[in-house]
Amino acid sequence: MTIGGSDFQTELAAIKPWADRAAPIAPAERQARLEKARTLTESLGADALLVHVGTAMRYFTGLTWEPSERLIALLLPVSGEPLIICPAFEEGSLSAELQVKAKLLLWEEHEAPVTLLAGALAKLGVRRLAVDPLLSFANGEKLRAALPGLQLLDGAPAIDGCRMIKSPAELALMQQAKSMTLEVHRRAARMLQPGITTTEVKRFINEAHRAIGSAGSTFCIVQFGHATAYPHGLPGEQALEEGQLVLIDTGCRVEGYHSDITRTYGFGKVSAEEEAIWTLEKEAQQAAFEAVKPGVACEDVDAAARRVLEKAGLGPDYRLPGLPHRTGHGIGLAIHEPAYLVRGDKTPLAPGMCFSNEPMIVVPARFGVRLEDHFHVTETGASWFTGPQPAIDTPV
Repeated sequence: MTIGGSDFQTELAAIKPWADRAAPIAPAERQARLEKARTLTESLGADALLVHVGTAMRYFTGLTWEPSERLIALLLPVSGEPLIICPAFEEGSLSAELQVKAKLLLWEEHEAPVTLLAGALAKLGVRRLAVDPLLSFANGEKLRAALPGLQLLDGAPAIDGCRMIKSPAELALMQQAKSMTLEVHRRAARMLQPGITTTEVKRFINEAHRAIGSAGSTFCIVQFGHATAYPHGLPGEQALEEGQLVLIDTGCRVEGYHSDITRTYGFGKVSAEEEAIWTLEKEAQQAAFEAVKPGVACEDVDAAARRVLEKAGLGPDYRLPGLPHRTGHGIGLAIHEPAYLVRGDKTPLAPGMCFSNEPMIVVPARFGVRLEDHFHVTETGASWFTGPQPAIDTPV
């Protein structure tokens, strides 16, 4: 039996720490990323790129810090030494984690870091600066005021141009994260029993992610019955009953790289309509997968999934019953990152790009079915990180 038949403690105790661990990103790879970013920045007509602390900073430097009110940023000129603007009291922590060579520009708490940054830009002769979208509007305006004549450009093409194409090392880290979460899904399905609450299932999934070797769940959505009709769930707690659909969407991180996998299955026998919608969902997910080829526009993958649903009388577009959102999103160091499998995103697919594939079907106020796995683009098509759900009564 793959659904039910066990319990919380039995399944948790059976989980072992992940043995086949992927290697972290090497400093040489980070250096190569900086060089690619320089080339892309120059192609934008900019003299330098400003990368705000966050996932892009981690990508380029290995620094795992999250954004805060203090300005921390990487200044990467198209030629010359990288600089990092950072509070002086963080110098020790920064130096301990930094994985690339860079000059530190340190500011004290009473000082204005934008003034320090403007001085560095003036010294480098930067007149056109490509800026990370994470830089706040307020800091952008302060920077323009501190350095009259400075032109700010959108730095997203340079940053995303690097991050969208995953290296073999990144693919290995993502594979580990997704494989770990799939094992957690398998265990979670086995420990279900009548009366168990969504809170208990979420607690199990978090503890299971810890037991298998991550820092826990990065997020966890657990929905029973009619709550499955709401893509991100309903507030409050639900208790599981026989004959209900179960939807679980969860993930973890390995070296910052995300998993994000959804399974929908029946706890006991569900209705014929729910089975039919589940089968249609699987067909739409497969159609999206088969549409993937290098050079194909992202929006065409979304269209392939929607054609399956429209042929069955659902939709069209975002109308319900049907698919209320995009078919998929890019994934990597951010759980949602460019590009997106949605109408209007004409980004051509290229080997190394990674996406979720989740063309959810919603029957309003009654139930929903989402099957979500991830693939990466290859030279000839797409390759799954995790195999899709086999059947409505077999989650993994």
